[in-house]
Amino acid sequence: MPDSAVFCGIDWASDHHDVVLVGHDGGLLAKARIADDPVGLATLLDLLAGHGESPHAPIPVAIETSRGLLVASLRTTGRRVYAINPMAAARYRDRTAVTGKKSDHLDAMVLANILRTDAAAHRPLPADTELAQGIAILARAQQDAVWDRTQAGNKLRSHLREYFPAFLDAFGDPAKFTGAVARTVLAAAPTPAGATKLTAAKLRGLLRKAGRQRAIDKEAERILAALHGPQMRHLPQVEEAMGHRALALLRQLDAACQSADELEQAATDAFARHPDAEIVSSFPGLGALLGARVLAELGDDRARFTDARALKAYAGSAPITRASGKKISVRVRRVKNDRLASVGYRWSFCALTASPGGRAHYDRRREAGDGHAAALRNLNNRFLGCLYHCLQHRVRYNEATAFPGRTTDQFQA
Repeated sequence: MPDSAVFCGIDWASDHHDVVLVGHDGGLLAKARIADDPVGLATLLDLLAGHGESPHAPIPVAIETSRGLLVASLRTTGRRVYAINPMAAARYRDRTAVTGKKSDHLDAMVLANILRTDAAAHRPLPADTELAQGIAILARAQQDAVWDRTQAGNKLRSHLREYFPAFLDAFGDPAKFTGAVARTVLAAAPTPAGATKLTAAKLRGLLRKAGRQRAIDKEAERILAALHGPQMRHLPQVEEAMGHRALALLRQLDAACQSADELEQAATDAFARHPDAEIVSSFPGLGALLGARVLAELGDDRARFTDARALKAYAGSAPITRASGKKISVRVRRVKNDRLASVGYRWSFCALTASPGGRAHYDRRREAGDGHAAALRNLNNRFLGCLYHCLQHRVRYNEATAFPGRTTDQFQA
């Protein structure tokens, strides 16, 4: 629990914020409404300073968001900022206002009283370094761009299926469909009529333009055969209109691909400059991009997780046990960091070919009855425990230490 006799709650809004200060007995000490600008921030800091705050004992703050300039400015002052989940705050509000009344002032007071009574049950925002915070922004933006690329590709694929199935025959594989070759060919021939005008020489030029360097003649012949094959056709003007829409969807896909590539480069460059990059990259299955995503979600505040179990729960790899009387059930953890869980799945899958011990662990879990996803999650749980140890002790991953043997007991969850 924060070592403070005063607690601050802030009800956040887009253009203003309601601030409440309460004492150790829950009594209201002060309240104010500030603007979301430098003047409002100065007013807030003056309000905190006027109620006994000192540089060595800053007043903790509870707010319902972890983002924004206000939160960033408060974190630079060295105080503990608690991002309270809005659903949790709503439960506290029901406890203090059974009539269902609600106001911005009441919400701010509820947040302040959460710190006063239950601060130990909530985690403050980590004290990550500036570089770690920058990596988090870049890695998450890159992951969002990948999701946007997938969505744009699916829209374009669905549209092509309605009038140009021959193109999908030529580039049906998802990896090829969003690649530079497929996008370059589609831009040159967005309709079946345009595809019939493609020659082998022109197609070879398009392949070189897209960056292909090997087996150009063979690939051009394969694509040409697929595009010139028999297929059902729309009326000419309808086909032309659908081609225009395909080009519009293609531009969205091109933008998503470019964003994903540029953000990947920026994220990996920033990750390479971080002191923890050497340790994170030493793990099997973790390259520069996946390593940047892992570091983005974990941060570099060593005090953020009290032990490896807390980290595993945060990542969603540790199961939840529900016990009531004689009934006990073990279930997958649903409340977790979804980004870290997504990275954990890919990390464990890539490690199957890079870590003999990891592969043996996965095979043993499959033999015990786990499905593919469950076995990968169990393996990721093992890797996260190793990662926590390595980061705390500043050592690189060691396969012999992580998987010292292959007995049954050593591979239990």
